[in-house]
Amino acid sequence: MKEREEENFVTPGEVLGKASEFKAGKGAYVSPHDKTVYASLTGFRSITPPPVDSDDPRPTVEVTGHKAHGPVPEPGAIVIARVTKVMAKMASADIMCVGSKSVREKFTGIIRQQDVRATEIDKVEMHSSFRPGDIVRALVLSLGDARAYYLSTAKNELGVVSAESAAGGTMVPISWTEMQCPSTGQIEQRKVAKIGA
Repeated sequence: MKEREEENFVTPGEVLGKASEFKAGKGAYVSPHDKTVYASLTGFRSITPPPVDSDDPRPTVEVTGHKAHGPVPEPGAIVIARVTKVMAKMASADIMCVGSKSVREKFTGIIRQQDVRATEIDKVEMHSSFRPGDIVRALVLSLGDARAYYLSTAKNELGVVSAESAAGGTMVPISWTEMQCPSTGQIEQRKVAKIGA
């Protein structure tokens, strides 16, 4: 029994099968690039045959978490993350919520320069888009390398939703690209999320 369990143990990003052979269930997703089903969490793989009345002959493959875990970021999900580090070509962030649910495990997200906004991509300045400590709303693009999720803020409603100014005040968005400190009036550059989108 032990051997069988180990065979079925998978980690995020592990290949579970081809999309032509399996449907992705919970804890799994299909990559649109190579039509392959991948695990999106750590746990045990299980395969369920299709229901008798199903038109789809493919069994469903899913991954059941090995511990009680909260929600897991999956491609297409909207997440809330806190920026931890800003570099010339990308920013890294800790994912705090998937949708409206807070996560229990640590998930890291990376916002690459080309994923910050939809226009004038080559002119994006990471340091004028995000600062460490900013809270951003982002879309999960894929599970990238080094166990980090690639995130995008390239839609109007995505970007910085909350930021603290140098003076420690919570800044107010005044345009798509600027936020202002209410106490000092200082304006800082950001990739601002459109509120109420």
